Amino acid sequence: MNTLKSIGAALAGFIFIGITHSATDAILEAIGVLPKGHLYVSTGLILFVILYRAAFSLAGCYITSLLAPKDPMKHSLILGGLGTILSAAGAIITADMNLGPAWYAWSLVVIALPISWLAGKFYQSRKRAKAGIPA
Repeated sequence: MNTLKSIGAALAGFIFIGITHSATDAILEAIGVLPKGHLYVSTGLILFVILYRAAFSLAGCYITSLLAPKDPMKHSLILGGLGTILSAAGAIITADMNLGPAWYAWSLVVIALPISWLAGKFYQSRKRAKAGIPA
């Protein structure tokens, strides 16, 4: 039963991340902030995209930690590992498609695990605080 709960926890975080990333991209494209089909924009705008993706990824990994039946940090890191693998695959697959600067795609690979670790730590600190345990 814990295996199904673990899979469900990771799936919930994964779905949250996918929906929030895609929806935010679509909204920003629809209102003209981002161009459709490529990311050749200012460095500041690319950093903004990385920032909101990092924030949504942090929230998704936190959700996974929250729902994990045990060892929330491990669950968060597993989701971060999956994010690293999928981001690397995306960077490799799109390398010749001229969709944007390569450093953008590879930055998503680099930040996936640290964000998942941070989400796990944040969950642990909130759990300790609720239990009245000093950090």
